[in-house]
Amino acid sequence: MTHPHAQLAERVFASFRRDPRTLASLIAEDAVWTVVGRAPVVGVYEGRRAIFDLFRATQTLTDSTYKAVLRWVLADDERTVAVYRATGRRDDRELDIDQALFIRVEDGRWQEIV
Repeated sequence: MTHPHAQLAERVFASFRRDPRTLASLIAEDAVWTVVGRAPVVGVYEGRRAIFDLFRATQTLTDSTYKAVLRWVLADDERTVAVYRATGRRDDRELDIDQALFIRVEDGRWQEIV
């Protein structure tokens, strides 16, 4: 039996780049998404609008080549871990790595994402 929060992660990844309305409905209006590391989009994105700005910036930086494919999910009643394959190209650099998101779910929506 798949945990509802794992199903939520599957729906988020399935709607990324394909169905922005569904994606918006799965992310809380006041969600916070933190991007760590050295990428040009590193920062804290507060609110759904800012998070969608992050998504647009990622697509712009990669000439719309960025893709995120869910590999596996672990979930319980409070937290979700989603491991995904990120691919894309920026200038002459190729991206092809596994990454993880640590997600807090509240009221059936992603609330805090790191």
